[in-house]
Amino acid sequence: MSVAEQAKSVYAADYREQLEAEHFGEFVAIEPQSRDSFVATTFIDAALAAKERYPSRKSFVIRIGYEAAVHLGAATK
Repeated sequence: MSVAEQAKSVYAADYREQLEAEHFGEFVAIEPQSRDSFVATTFIDAALAAKERYPSRKSFVIRIGYEAAVHLGAATK
């Protein structure tokens, strides 16, 4: 299972309900091995917090309450 799949599983099992109620629209980095989470108002701050705590492990960032952390593409009228 990939880091992303593991992190999404941890998010669904451990964090979704509370984080969506308290931090909707913010970002959470999840390090799946420890199951630790790092909430921040920006993608980079969440990612850096996880990297600082676990420098040799990979984490995955999720935008709380959304299917994707960021949207890529052109705006439509």
